[in-house]
Amino acid sequence: MDTELLAQCEAVAQTWLGGNFDEETKAEVKAMLNNPDKTQLIDAFYRTLEFGTGGLRGIMGAGTNRMNKYVVGMATQGFANYINKAFAGKKNVSVVVGHDCRNNSRLFAETVANIFSANGIKVYLFEGLRPTPEISFAIRQLGAQAGVNITASHNPKEYNGYKAYWEDGAQVLSPHDTGIIDEVNKVKVDDVKSTPNKDLIQIIGGEMDFDYMQAVKEAMVDQDVILRQKNLNIVYSPLHGTGRVIIPLCLRSWGFQNIHVVPEQMVVDGNFPTVKSPNPENSEAMTMGMNLGTKVGADLVIASDPDADRLAIVCRDDKGEWVIINGNQTCMMFSWYIITNMKKLGKLQPNMFLVKTIVTSELIREIADKNQVKLYDEYTGFKWIAYRIRELEGKEKYIGGGEESFGFLPYDKVRDKDSPASICLICEIAAWAKDNGMTLYELLMKIYQDYGFQKEKAVNVVKPGKSGADEIKAMMENLRNNPPKSLAGSPVAKIKDFKLLKQTVDGKVTDISMPATSNVLQYFTADGMKVSVRPSGTEPKIKFYFEAKAEMKTAADYAAADAAAEKKIAQALKDMGVE
Repeated sequence: MDTELLAQCEAVAQTWLGGNFDEETKAEVKAMLNNPDKTQLIDAFYRTLEFGTGGLRGIMGAGTNRMNKYVVGMATQGFANYINKAFAGKKNVSVVVGHDCRNNSRLFAETVANIFSANGIKVYLFEGLRPTPEISFAIRQLGAQAGVNITASHNPKEYNGYKAYWEDGAQVLSPHDTGIIDEVNKVKVDDVKSTPNKDLIQIIGGEMDFDYMQAVKEAMVDQDVILRQKNLNIVYSPLHGTGRVIIPLCLRSWGFQNIHVVPEQMVVDGNFPTVKSPNPENSEAMTMGMNLGTKVGADLVIASDPDADRLAIVCRDDKGEWVIINGNQTCMMFSWYIITNMKKLGKLQPNMFLVKTIVTSELIREIADKNQVKLYDEYTGFKWIAYRIRELEGKEKYIGGGEESFGFLPYDKVRDKDSPASICLICEIAAWAKDNGMTLYELLMKIYQDYGFQKEKAVNVVKPGKSGADEIKAMMENLRNNPPKSLAGSPVAKIKDFKLLKQTVDGKVTDISMPATSNVLQYFTADGMKVSVRPSGTEPKIKFYFEAKAEMKTAADYAAADAAAEKKIAQALKDMGVE
């Protein structure tokens, strides 16, 4: 054991036994100090939670590396200090504060609101849980300078989080992220101003819901097809989260009239009692929805994650069995539909553009290029898609963007993933498919036939704690210094290193133009495979993303193409040393 690190953690923990901490917290810290096994103590105190790709996120409990009202309080005091410096001299500086369904989320949100108000900042506090995209929308709608959303998205129930937003409605980027961290690091618990100025806290709710729902309708491409297929049979689940507040209402406002909700999962509960994990990427989380879909003969089953920024789509395959449309397929289908049907309706303009992340399917580029629509590649994390929208505002028009992790934004009134708008749009796509004698699955097969088949697979290697963080760092350095020469039998033709912003093709090194550096490596083979590697910004894991092409001329070739691509990916996994 690293005795220096242990001593450092014990010293920090001791400060939590005095100062402005409640007795329950002190008792939890004492128990960690007295425990002969110091693993928990080190994990709780070896660092202070930092802003990653999703802001603060961690397991709830006592400690500097845990989510609790003190860490939330110090983060908010630092954020307030930064806001007051950034907008010095501006009158009526304001922030929006929202939260999800998780345990302690309301407590943390009210703590945040109280501290902002104590620092002279006006707070628009949502009356209850609301979707993440509505928080982003409200910041822009109210002309606020910043925002905070208390959520841990789709993480397990032990987690909570703190997403910091800037005045454009997007999560904070450089220089604000590091500027906030610098301010937060200066704050001690006794520095936190916690006596609220109630005159500066305004509760918001229904009126913002109405404005947001009106904005969501801007994502609609073809209302006529919805009116013709208004009885599309839809099953929806919010997985115990914030989507229950608004998504069924949004669907009705678009014109859909045959909506079934999963009643057990409409209950708001931070323990997520009906699922092992509230992540719509996991098929287990969709089981109750699929069962109800079978019972009512649904055309599709959809769900949103607890903070309603991501969505999951389940439809029937060619055998009538339920199948989850994965995140890459979801993003691809949205992109295809927006381009194809805006073009048919004469709405597609030369200045319109799409965005995807660098780890998302290259088939989207095929679709965009063949239809002469501009596509931008950005880093993982929706704040980078928001960055591109902001950079091009007033010059080019954003019509859609997404990432492989089940997130999409089909309009520009919000600057984060938006499941209410995306769920409404996927139902429009299902209605269009039905209007044209197809299921969603058959539409997916048609896209593959027209643009080529490609399979994507993500593999997460979890490495918890301080030792895990060191191991992940070593893995990245080894891959950077010793890149693979070939993958699945095909030579590596191109390497991209986004930490160095260098691209190597046939030994020739050129610069990559990106708005910042990021610790991501990508390998491209001669036969069209792409492998991306990056450490997660919010969780203790390193992520590997594989994409492999295969031949698919007809829908009947799908299974064979899928198997051929899977075989290539399995070999590439071995070649990368990932078992």
